[in-house]
Amino acid sequence: MGKYVLKRLILMIFTFLIITTICFVLIKLLPLPAVKQMGRDVNLILARREALGYNKPIMVQYKLYWEHLLQGDMGLGEQMYAGKEVMDVFFTKLPYSVIVNLYSILVAIPLGLIFGIYAALRKNQWQDHFVSTMVMLFISVPSYVWAFLVQYFLCFKTGWFSLTVASRETTEFFSWTMFTSMLPAVISLAVYTVAGLTRFTRAELAEVLTGDYLLLARTKGLTKTQAVVRHALRNAMVPILPMILSEFIGILGGSLIIESIFGIPGVGSLFVQSVNLRDYNFFMADTVFYTLIGLLSGLVTDLSYGFIDPRIKMGAR
Repeated sequence: MGKYVLKRLILMIFTFLIITTICFVLIKLLPLPAVKQMGRDVNLILARREALGYNKPIMVQYKLYWEHLLQGDMGLGEQMYAGKEVMDVFFTKLPYSVIVNLYSILVAIPLGLIFGIYAALRKNQWQDHFVSTMVMLFISVPSYVWAFLVQYFLCFKTGWFSLTVASRETTEFFSWTMFTSMLPAVISLAVYTVAGLTRFTRAELAEVLTGDYLLLARTKGLTKTQAVVRHALRNAMVPILPMILSEFIGILGGSLIIESIFGIPGVGSLFVQSVNLRDYNFFMADTVFYTLIGLLSGLVTDLSYGFIDPRIKMGAR
């Protein structure tokens, strides 16, 4: 187990370096944006660029970037939030992404499990076919299409919800006002998660229900409900729980498209703006963050299999 974890950590670090290097080189190949002079000290910006090595070869810039990063310095905003520390801005945006994703997961996971279990118990009946058809529909349509539909019908036509998220200055994060303002975005994010979890749960439970040991449990006198709850669900949850765990880890990542559509001031929309405005420091901060979240999510998910089911030996041949 220890060797497996060490091997995965080394591989994760290696992958992280490759991804960040490629992203750094690609963003630096874009033309350097001009300095906006409206109320700004142009000489100070140019001096800052010189200190960061913007006029030097890319690999020299990369070396300087890591020297600053290892010291906890991700630079200052240039095209966005001019003169502000990147890390300070980033951590003011992060709670919005966490909250909207947390709400969507808390809504999606129970629904996905319920629909998946129901479809598996009604396998090959019209209820199963209906659920499977809806799942394929929700998975096939991109999330931003659902976002536009939700925005049009629930926000514009009916007026049930506002088009924008409530400000942190006017309400608390965990309040009814904040929840209702985020609900259109939560619905748009939850649709895909519900569909994916429903399909996965249905497939795993349907396979378990055909096992010989379940037939043996029934012959010993257990009712169908007892056999399903005590044996089938417990075995089906072995591959399902790591999937749910990865969803919870992924709440930090935010959603690039949904946050932009609903105007949520989170890290997802910050990443999109940094690409459009070519703000190198914000782009690299988001890249480092998203890469770490993705790699850690995969590592924790793989390790969780061994804790959930002791029969699974991590790293065994």
